Amino acid sequence: MPLSKLNKEQYRAATAAMGHNLIIASAGTGKTSTIVARIAHLLNSGISADKILLLTFTNKAASEMIERLEKYFDGKIIKQIRAGTFHSVSNLLLKSLGKGVILKQPSELKTLLKSIADRRQFHRISDTKGYSGAYLYDIYSLFCNSCVNDESFEDWFALNYPDQAEFAAIYDDILREFEETKMQFNYADFNDLLIKMRNELKNGSAICFDEILVDEYQDTNSLQGSLIDAFNAKSLFCVGDFDQSIYAFNGANIEIIGSFKERYIGANIYSLNINYRSSAKILALANKVIANNPRLYPKSLEVSRDGEFKSPVLLVYDELFVQYSAVAEIIAKSRYHKSDIAIIFRNNSSADGLEVALKEWGISCKRKGGVSFFEAREIKALIDLVAILVNPKDIMAFIHIMEYARGIGNAHAKELFDILSSAGHGDIIKGLLHPDKKSAKLAPKKQNYQLGLFDDFSEFMPSNRFASLGFDDEFMASPALNYSNLNQNGAIFLFELKNLIYTINNELNSSKIISSIMQSKIYNIIVDNLATKRATLKNGNIDSELKCSAIERIMAKARVLLEISKRHSSIDNFYNFLTLGKSEISEGDGVNLLTVHASKGLEFNLVFVVDLAEGRFPNSRLMSDIEEERRLFYVAVTRAKDELVLSYAKYDKIRKVEYQPSCFLVEAGMVRNSV
Repeated sequence: MPLSKLNKEQYRAATAAMGHNLIIASAGTGKTSTIVARIAHLLNSGISADKILLLTFTNKAASEMIERLEKYFDGKIIKQIRAGTFHSVSNLLLKSLGKGVILKQPSELKTLLKSIADRRQFHRISDTKGYSGAYLYDIYSLFCNSCVNDESFEDWFALNYPDQAEFAAIYDDILREFEETKMQFNYADFNDLLIKMRNELKNGSAICFDEILVDEYQDTNSLQGSLIDAFNAKSLFCVGDFDQSIYAFNGANIEIIGSFKERYIGANIYSLNINYRSSAKILALANKVIANNPRLYPKSLEVSRDGEFKSPVLLVYDELFVQYSAVAEIIAKSRYHKSDIAIIFRNNSSADGLEVALKEWGISCKRKGGVSFFEAREIKALIDLVAILVNPKDIMAFIHIMEYARGIGNAHAKELFDILSSAGHGDIIKGLLHPDKKSAKLAPKKQNYQLGLFDDFSEFMPSNRFASLGFDDEFMASPALNYSNLNQNGAIFLFELKNLIYTINNELNSSKIISSIMQSKIYNIIVDNLATKRATLKNGNIDSELKCSAIERIMAKARVLLEISKRHSSIDNFYNFLTLGKSEISEGDGVNLLTVHASKGLEFNLVFVVDLAEGRFPNSRLMSDIEEERRLFYVAVTRAKDELVLSYAKYDKIRKVEYQPSCFLVEAGMVRNSV
């Protein structure tokens, strides 16, 4: 039975008298086993399975606990337990009450809200541009998650968005109409499920549970907390760790776990203090740092594992990419299976360099959190420009590049490729630089047999319609300019593509080619396109500071590729490096490349925590407060079972920034405070 496998602390918690029980379960102390044992204890005590509610933050976590219970109890009984996420459970319970809703994705409801908001006039009130319906939806979602005491949206909005306060009454009215429309069609989003469930309970619904068990209690937001209270269960069994509360950005309210004893008079607090995961030396380091945060509840962690384990290691490097390459080399020589190794990072820029370094060592990895470096649009565009040079018959590379020419869709890009290819006798580089106009032709039109019609008709037109754009005579003679569906943006884009190819056509050195691409006007157009999109606010305005920042991040990624290109003498070799085995970088059985948030709940034999420098970890840009950053550090290092390697670099030659060691390394006693 689950209870027989527990230690004394776990057993004491699992068999606690019914009431309000909070279990502080630190990293690696067996919280899942304790929850499973608690449910077993309830069943053994005569509590009916259908009177037990288990709330988790993933359906997977709930399923795993139910599977464990089915090993000891009749499956038919166990299936009567209500188990799942707050949203999935609320949805099922509402259906059981005959209050089922039509669940809609946020994107669908944003469209609905936009249709309502677009009818309102803002310009007559102020020169300030009003928020879009999509942005208003996100704000409203934040309001629903954080305000649970009948607060006025109008007052809350005016307080939190003072620059838009003059529109607060209008937004409030828009949202009133939005709610009426949703009610008319019985639509609901994820927040609505919880709100509707809570309202049903407050209005006297017959649903009741003898005990509610809540996993990862430290991650609950105010709306979820109010739903738990609305159930008014006879007993609560909440399991969490305040030191692992790292989702404040997503609405998690640490005060919910912090105020448990004050909110529930007579509540019992239990602590699980025996760690089964990490070695004593790893745990000692983690505890030394997290002890600098306020103690909400007392903790005294002990280690259960016997044996000799290595002390955590700090590696210091002169330069950022030297660090990444060194980490990859250590992993390449490691005795551990690659899937038992994790590299944990705080910033996506760290992951970019690591991903490239691992690839150079022929090590596959699985990246979770952020977009793969090689899949970033700015990097794919660079690679596509190289691809056209290496293989002038690469139609897909050409089509992908032409996506950045406004007004040129994929179909038109293909026809342009056909023109240039025919003008170059199968080579689009020749078609751009030295076209044979007599050979240029469009692919024959294909008949649409369903309609008895031909595809959109394309024809050649005079190129003099582009005379005002200042093209040289040679390019003005290009047959591509005669293509009827080519607009001015497309013509300029093709001109700059021609200029780039002219510059690098006879160049073989990979770094010189990448450098030329980065300095070219065509790449500048691509960068401006991407940066503008990333800096466009949800109200439709373009934030100039955000755009500058986006351009800097894009160019920083490009400079990473430039640095790597210096290690490959020829462009052919470099292109092979970029393309061969490309999928392996994010697939298969490889090293785990994880954000701190993605690493939560996981464990590995060998863990690297990289870029532990001031400004990077703790992150000066993303940091809400130092206490949360310290909790992130605690989560990262407690993923390690056997070995922990910490590292940082003194200098970033791409950004030209010098770094000091992280304050967490100082707190851990691994470096001296330089002040």
